[in-house]
Amino acid sequence: MKTSNFQIETSLVQLISPDQAYNYQIIPFKKDANTVTFKTASTETVALIQELKIILGKDVYLINETKENIEQYLIKNYHRNNIQHSESLQYTEDFLLKIILEAKNIGSSDIHFEVFEHKSRVRFRIDGKLIEKYVIPITEYPVIINRIKIMAGMDISEKRLPQDGRITIDTSVSDFDIRVSALPTLFGEKIVLRLLSKDSTNKQLEALGFTTDELKTYRESIKKPNGIVLISGPTGSGKTTTLYATLKEINNDNTNILTIEDPIEYTLEGINQVQLKENIGLNFASTLRTFLRQDPDIIMVGEIRDAETANIAIRAALTGHLVLSTIHTNSAWSTVTRLIDMGIPSFLVASTLNISVAQRLVRKLCNHCKKEEAISLSLFPKGSSMPEHLKFHYVSVGCEQCYYTGYNGRKAIYEIIPINKYLLHQIKNNVLDIEAYLLKEKIPTLKSNALELIQKGETSIEEVYTLLTD
Repeated sequence: MKTSNFQIETSLVQLISPDQAYNYQIIPFKKDANTVTFKTASTETVALIQELKIILGKDVYLINETKENIEQYLIKNYHRNNIQHSESLQYTEDFLLKIILEAKNIGSSDIHFEVFEHKSRVRFRIDGKLIEKYVIPITEYPVIINRIKIMAGMDISEKRLPQDGRITIDTSVSDFDIRVSALPTLFGEKIVLRLLSKDSTNKQLEALGFTTDELKTYRESIKKPNGIVLISGPTGSGKTTTLYATLKEINNDNTNILTIEDPIEYTLEGINQVQLKENIGLNFASTLRTFLRQDPDIIMVGEIRDAETANIAIRAALTGHLVLSTIHTNSAWSTVTRLIDMGIPSFLVASTLNISVAQRLVRKLCNHCKKEEAISLSLFPKGSSMPEHLKFHYVSVGCEQCYYTGYNGRKAIYEIIPINKYLLHQIKNNVLDIEAYLLKEKIPTLKSNALELIQKGETSIEEVYTLLTD
């Protein structure tokens, strides 16, 4: 059994429900075909063994554990409002719905259903990290997969090819969509459910992580009637959320806004949203061409992936449209070099790019348990420097409030470079080294903003380690 940080194997957690664990103050320790061993701090062992035998239908053994440790095991592994964990779970559509609603309630972005040679499992992605939540009997796994595929409108007889589908959940307490992706693997199909909120009202630019100056600069760029606004960063860095918050702010009855997305993650009232469908030729480039005949004011392209899409986006900006999009680069300025590498002439990049934004998502330390420690250069990446003003930092610990992860929620950090007259001239002349300019103008970078969060105690060095290299 895994005991580090009081974590118990999922197959053991499922032996009893959260209510049973708290009521009897017991923790599963090990099991075999006919017996189960529990840890407990109780002294009434005879009565406890008799009751557990009746509940489980197996022989029960107890070993002693401190009351304090039992409490930490319970907090880490059993959440009182969870769906019931037990070997007698009925793997019905109701069970599936409970998993989905549990994931939604705790803020999970994705649910992974996976099968291997001897086990199958369900994992939730919470704050960017995958956590195993359930172990499912191998015999029941195909039943659950088929239920998901039926709900998503997918072909249950096709198990050799990838499939995509969509589920709409509409209950008295929740209303959201789910993007479903099925992938054939060695021992069966892996399915990932991406939870998509229909409600975009909580997408406000002020709440994303911009500093006051950054927000002012960004808002000035999106108020321009034409040009390109590009947001860069790796997958899962929050680029799409920033775009949706931007669209929400500039949307009004006087503008015609068109978007081409893959997928449509949030529905926005008053905005014409198009879902990418590569298999029938509905790609970014072809849709963009059609957009230009639809009298648009603002165009949002989910991602600039190739030279053709980049060229059409540039043409749209040149002809008086505001274009918003994302691109995969490591920093705000490398977006410029990426466009030039795609074959876009530097003078066109200079004349159309309003602003380049890079962003990352970082986990926030739990305010209830984070711990202050002295700082040292050894904590930073090799070859990097440590700012003199940093005298201490905070580390993650773990407590009941954050389920012993040490973190609670995430926020974005940004690097924003507005294209002014000086930079426009530099781009036109292919002078692409602007490090001295950024220092002179004191433009915050991803690194400097990460260091600011460390100093404020909002995140840990470990969480932003990759951003701290010079």
